[in-house]
Amino acid sequence: MERVAHPTRDCKQHSKGTPVHLDVQDLRTFYYRNALGRAVAANLRARVTQLWPEAKGQTVVGYGFAAPLLRPYLADARRVMALMPGPQGVMPWPSNQPNVAVLCHETEWPVETGHVDRLIMMHGLETSEDASNLLEEVWRVLGPGGKVLIIVPNRAGLWARRDATPFGYGRPYSIGQLEAQLRKHQFLPERQLGALYQFPSHRRIWMKSATIFEKAGRVMPRALAGGALILEASKRVYPPKGRVKRLPQPRALPVLEGITKPVAGRMG
Repeated sequence: MERVAHPTRDCKQHSKGTPVHLDVQDLRTFYYRNALGRAVAANLRARVTQLWPEAKGQTVVGYGFAAPLLRPYLADARRVMALMPGPQGVMPWPSNQPNVAVLCHETEWPVETGHVDRLIMMHGLETSEDASNLLEEVWRVLGPGGKVLIIVPNRAGLWARRDATPFGYGRPYSIGQLEAQLRKHQFLPERQLGALYQFPSHRRIWMKSATIFEKAGRVMPRALAGGALILEASKRVYPPKGRVKRLPQPRALPVLEGITKPVAGRMG
């Protein structure tokens, strides 16, 4: 499948500070052909399935580059779709199975309103050039009771300070900033987890000690060490504001109402 061209290889930030999308080829290389990237994918997948152990009969959508986290749901979900924004590019996924990856506009998804049960966003919000409208699109596609998991770089973590991984690009967040942005767009933040407590390094000594750091990090405050923040939020549907005006329903007319009864007349 031909790769969609990326407008620039400098995917850190524009000169004015506006984040831009990573390139799909760089993301694929990191997560599927790199030892550190495969470890990151396994780590995040374990954290995601801790929150959402199954999605039987549900529609699950990933946005950004969430494909490495969607595989556990392929077997039982009613439908799985991996949306990838145009500036990033798209790749066929999953391998050796029917493709479910779709190239889309960042704020106009080919998904019907209210049809998504679960949505996972990774490398999508922090690199978005229009985060507000992106979250509005997430709200649109989620159905009643729908939930979203958003994974972003932790601004207090080491990973956001190194560009050796995709978490060193875009706009990092604190948990307070992320929650405030979600509430502004009619989401209710619910559960949160930290992830990526190992060092963001390909060196063998750090790779071997990754498991120890992950176990230790999960009992520490996530703001101190976690390289990524994972926040679950549900779609909030507000009732109508103000007083609801009740309009009187038109009264049904009985058959032949208003027609006088026939009067017997004399036969002349």
